[in-house]
Amino acid sequence: MADQSLNTKAAEDGAGYWSANIRIIVVSLIIWAVVSFGFGILLRPAISGIEVGGTDLGFWFAQQGSIIVFLALIFFYAWRMNKLDREFGVEED
Repeated sequence: MADQSLNTKAAEDGAGYWSANIRIIVVSLIIWAVVSFGFGILLRPAISGIEVGGTDLGFWFAQQGSIIVFLALIFFYAWRMNKLDREFGVEED
């Protein structure tokens, strides 16, 4: 009986871990899509009057902003996954 409750708890912990992991991935992808596709392509005409570094903001997002946000999201994902690993007891040594 105790083995069954341990297996149930492990399955719930595993499901919670992967649910949190997928949520982090989905949020990160949405942010990246909004920045790269949204600001760089779809909203470019609306933000073209704002200048950054001698060029319009839409061009900046398409050329550099999306890359910078992507790199920031990589570091955020690594930091958040390390925190999540500690919460669920699966961190690396």
